[in-house]
Amino acid sequence: MRRSALLLVLPLLLTAGCAPNGAEPADRPSTGSHHAEAFNQRATEVAETWRPGPDWRTGYVPLEGPTLLPGDPRFTPDTEAAFRAGWYRAQVPIPPTRVAGEIRFPDGRLTLPLVSAAEAYRQLDQGDPLPCPGRPKRPGRPSPGGPTVEPGPDGWATSTTQTACLSLTVTGVTYGTVPVRTSRGEAQAPAWLFTVEELATPVVRLAVAATAVTPVPEPSVPARPLPDGLVAAQDLTATDGARLTVRLGVGACDSGITPLVWERPDVVVVGGSVTRGTGVCPAVLKLAPVTVTLAAPLGARPVLDVFTGAPLPIAPR
Repeated sequence: MRRSALLLVLPLLLTAGCAPNGAEPADRPSTGSHHAEAFNQRATEVAETWRPGPDWRTGYVPLEGPTLLPGDPRFTPDTEAAFRAGWYRAQVPIPPTRVAGEIRFPDGRLTLPLVSAAEAYRQLDQGDPLPCPGRPKRPGRPSPGGPTVEPGPDGWATSTTQTACLSLTVTGVTYGTVPVRTSRGEAQAPAWLFTVEELATPVVRLAVAATAVTPVPEPSVPARPLPDGLVAAQDLTATDGARLTVRLGVGACDSGITPLVWERPDVVVVGGSVTRGTGVCPAVLKLAPVTVTLAAPLGARPVLDVFTGAPLPIAPR
């Protein structure tokens, strides 16, 4: 998902101001709301400039990252830090055999080259934390064909904190399929499932080779600030038929946080409105989850951010 970290900063500059704003937010856009009128104008422009290439409907364009958790991992602070940093150690051989696999979309199927389990593990493993007291002992030398587990393929990883000292222990790997949100709706994609001793769910690494992945197209909507009182959507956290849950980027003193949605048969645009706080407010971007109900089930329609015009990334699971 090519959504620059800069986009987290720009909405902050647009939403963290503290000037009073007396406009009343609306639950849905309507001609009687100043916020809704401004939102409708921007959403129409975003939709009109959305021009994805043919691969959007015929190729594989994932809308979430390649590393997934299919269930509740029951993180502790240390295991979550290890997962976010990519600290792993393998106690089993990881097979290097390459295979081909099939992605099943709601509208068809596609056979693509896959990476081996060993390649997927190398992508997953970003090194090891620095040694510290109480760190679990490392396993012995791996079996032939297994990965290097100490100090890791990328060398020692450094961290600004010294509280997390463990690596996640991989005790098994299987091949399977997992649901993935794509430009063609939810697909069943091939994946390698790594059993991790410290977690209650496997760590999934999507198996499609990078050469077969089509990146999300860059938006072409003109870049300019949103009107005061409107805020951008940051990511999509859940879909259920016609119900979407998104996170809006709002300021620390904003209130009256209200989702806004604009839709047509081929695209959905989301954002929100807020009432600005008064006085001195810290320049902090907050993520506010909101739920909107569409006039029809989402299906394969892209959900675009009203600020950037880009498809919303799926929040990490």
